[in-house]
Amino acid sequence: MVRARSAVIIGAGAVGMATAYALARRGLSVTIIDENPQPAMGASHANGAQLSYCYTDALASPAILKNMPGLLLRRDPAFRLHCRPDWRYLAWLARFLSNCTPRRFEKHTLAGLRLARESFRAMDDLTAAHDIDFGLRTNGKMHLLDDQQSLERARYTVNLKNGQCGKQEILSPGEAIAIEPALEDRRADIAGAVYSPGEQVGDAFRFCQQMAGILAASYHVQTCFGQRVARVDPGQADTRIELASGDILTADLAIICAASSSGSLLTPLGITLPVEPMKGYSFEMPMGNGSPTTSITDTRRRLVFTNLGDRMRVAGLADLGDRQAVLRENRMETLIKLARQSLPDAGRFDQASSFWAGLRPMTPDSLPIISRPMPGLAINTGHGMLGWTLAMGSGERLAKLVGAD
Repeated sequence: MVRARSAVIIGAGAVGMATAYALARRGLSVTIIDENPQPAMGASHANGAQLSYCYTDALASPAILKNMPGLLLRRDPAFRLHCRPDWRYLAWLARFLSNCTPRRFEKHTLAGLRLARESFRAMDDLTAAHDIDFGLRTNGKMHLLDDQQSLERARYTVNLKNGQCGKQEILSPGEAIAIEPALEDRRADIAGAVYSPGEQVGDAFRFCQQMAGILAASYHVQTCFGQRVARVDPGQADTRIELASGDILTADLAIICAASSSGSLLTPLGITLPVEPMKGYSFEMPMGNGSPTTSITDTRRRLVFTNLGDRMRVAGLADLGDRQAVLRENRMETLIKLARQSLPDAGRFDQASSFWAGLRPMTPDSLPIISRPMPGLAINTGHGMLGWTLAMGSGERLAKLVGAD
C-alpha cells in the first residue's frame, strides 16, 4: 500500500489522541474530528483512571462460563446481560462464549499483555518528550481475592504471565494490609491479593485535553469539535469524510477511533464490527480517613478505587448490551452501595458527586481491532475496559500498520 501522508481521525478519546500523536510525530498531516465540543467526552471521560499494564486478563474465561447461569438470572448485581432479539448481539454472545476456554483465555490474556507493555513504553516516551501533566503516578495496584478458589485462579494467571509485566505477586491478607493499611477492617474477608507495585494511575480526561494542546502546538494537528461525521467514503484517490453539516474533508486515510459508535460508520461500507457496549459507571468523593493510597480492585464486586491525589474515584459495573450512555439512577445507587460494602471509609460517600456513565467498546476476545480493511480506511477500536491502558500502544501499532514508520 502507498504510504499515507494525511489522515483524519474520527474520535477524540484516549485512543484517538494516542493515534493522532503516533501519526503526527511521524510527519503525517492529521485532523481530529469529534461530535462532542471537546476531547474525551465519551468512554475516556471518567473511567477508572487506572493504567493497568499487568491486568490484561480476558473477560471471556472459564470462570465467566461457570457463572453464566447466575449472570443470566441477574444474581450478580455488578454484571448485567441485557437480552435483545438482535442477531448481531446474539452472534457476539456466541463468539464470547466460544472464547471462554482455558486455551483461548491464555492466548488473549497474553496478547493483551504484549500490547500493554508496548503502551507502557510509549507512554514513558511521551512523558519524556513532552511536559504533560495528567496526574500520572505510580500507586501500585491490588486485586482483592475473597476465597480460596479465586486465590488459585489468580495464582494460575500470575504464573501464566511469568514476570512479563514486571513484579507481580500473591500476598497473604497480612502482607496486603501491611502495604495498604486501609484494608485492615476487611482482614476477615480477604483470602489474599494480587499486588503489582509498578502500576500507575492518571486522569484520561486531562490527558486528552493536554494532548490536544501538544498536538496543535508541536505537530500542527487540526481539530474539528462539535461536528458529527455522517459518512466515510474511501475512494481510489482519496477518502472523503462527509460531516452532518454538509462540509467535506479529504485525506489519504480515515481512521475510525469512535469506540462503540464505530460500527455505525462502517456498516454502510459492508464492514461489521464485533463490538458491543459494556456500560460502566463512576463517581468521585473527597478523601476519608480510610482512603487507600494503592489502587484497589474488589474482584467480587467488580469495582475499583483510584486515589487521584485530591479525590477518590470509584468505577465499576458491567452492563453488556445497554447501548444508551444515559446515567441510570438505580445502577449508580448499586455502585455506591457496593463501594460502601467494600471499603466504607474509602472516602466521604455522603459527598459523592461527578456521577458518570460511559460505553466501553467490547470485543468477544477482549482484544482491540487494529486493522486497515481498505487502502483509505483504518480502524482502531474495541478496547473494552482497557482503553486507557492500551491507547498509546494501539496508536503505535496503527501507525506501523499504515506504513507511517
